[in-house]
Amino acid sequence: MAFSRKLCRRKGICSILLTMLIMFFFYLFKTLPDENPSDVIHQSNIKAFNKENMPETISIILLDFEDFDNALVKTTDALHSVLGRVPIFIVSNHLMYPPVEIDPDSNVRIINLEADLTSNYSSGDVSHLIRTEFVLILPDASSLESANQIKSFIAFLNFKKATKAVAIPQVDESLYCTNFSVDLKRWSITYGKDYLRNPVNCPLVKGTHGLLMRTQTLQSLPLPFMRPFPLTFYVQAKVKGWKIRVMKSGRIGVISKLYTDPHSKWKRKTSEADHLKTFYKSVGIRQETLPSGISQYYGCDRHTPRCFGTVVKDMPEYLYRGRWTPPCCLKGLRETAVHVFSVLEKCDVRYWLEGGSLLGAVRLGDIIPWDYDVDIGIYKEDIVKCRHLRHASEGSEPFVDDQDFLWERASEGDFLRVQYSEINHLHVDIFPFYSKNGVMTKDSWFATHRQDVEFSEKFLKPLTKINFTGTLVSAPNNVKKFLEYKFGEGVVENPRYPNLKRPV
Repeated sequence: MAFSRKLCRRKGICSILLTMLIMFFFYLFKTLPDENPSDVIHQSNIKAFNKENMPETISIILLDFEDFDNALVKTTDALHSVLGRVPIFIVSNHLMYPPVEIDPDSNVRIINLEADLTSNYSSGDVSHLIRTEFVLILPDASSLESANQIKSFIAFLNFKKATKAVAIPQVDESLYCTNFSVDLKRWSITYGKDYLRNPVNCPLVKGTHGLLMRTQTLQSLPLPFMRPFPLTFYVQAKVKGWKIRVMKSGRIGVISKLYTDPHSKWKRKTSEADHLKTFYKSVGIRQETLPSGISQYYGCDRHTPRCFGTVVKDMPEYLYRGRWTPPCCLKGLRETAVHVFSVLEKCDVRYWLEGGSLLGAVRLGDIIPWDYDVDIGIYKEDIVKCRHLRHASEGSEPFVDDQDFLWERASEGDFLRVQYSEINHLHVDIFPFYSKNGVMTKDSWFATHRQDVEFSEKFLKPLTKINFTGTLVSAPNNVKKFLEYKFGEGVVENPRYPNLKRPV
């Protein structure tokens, strides 16, 4: 009996050890870097590649090139000399000028993505024209040594099923992996400054390289041929959660160097910047934060209209798209609000944050991320103290101050409005209140605004200070009680959209 118990104990220990060993090797296999899968995959499992069957297997796309300096003819000739009559697509977003002279019998097609009323849709639909299982997108002036390179590229792609694309470096080019994030709700993209060492997945590959993927992968992108490529690919892949790996053993040759003189370099840089701006606009990115931490904005400014139209029933259209206020608009709102605070304080006007703006100050010290204006209350009797307020209140025409902000009487009621500029109507609303038997009231109300009610003057005696848009501004005392009086209990802790739905 004692022997049986010992045997069972030993069996139990062995079972545990065996399980742990299996789990260890499984983990080791899953985290094994994709250094050289051709050493792991037996060559007999991969179809033989040669010039005869290559056109049935893979298509080549040349996408990232310039009209003013390219090697497209040399590139297509070099690729055909190695790969046979493999289909090659030269994809441009406009009619190329000067035109590229391609042999009509060479199995090379030039695709112009620009809208043309004389053509049909399918003639410019590149993904519709690709009939092969795989596609290799190469930089201009690229070459390959042999068809066996394609074989190793595909083996690397097939090595792990989760891999969606493989980055293949050019000769003498070092590729680096960096991370970045895309926040569509906030219309923003943020690039990391640190390189990732030996990553299983490379979110963003830096350095000149080609990309191999299955054709169905390319076809599943909303904007597969937008430039600057391959950055546009990585942004879309990031949103989809795809895995991209870097192939270290394979190399793409270089036929010739491009953009070698200063003028061509400048033109190339300008072209890439223009393409990036177009891409960001297409996918709704309004703020780009660089690795240095500096932000660049690609939406509205003081010289253009704001990014959204007239707001209906307090619900701006971007909320229906699952997005919040564009960052360029928030930037304009902050600048307008800080300017208004400065003017009112110089005039010794008694003011305080109102409504959703006060709510944002308490929650975040800033504008609520989906809000579209800033609300301020003032004592009506203080209007006479401030030239800007007097002009807006009494004048029949809007008043533009020395910093180009526009002050006017609002058309919706008896209150004042300060706009970011004459063109951009991001604004601060100023509501004149007056005391009546210790109750703060005004002459016009918004029936649809729950918070637009009379309140005790005790909340304003004394006024306090609160952080908002990077500065200290005036606010009622006992702020939480004031907000709960206007909006209801728990309003600070429970954010809601204007339609009372919870933010997602």
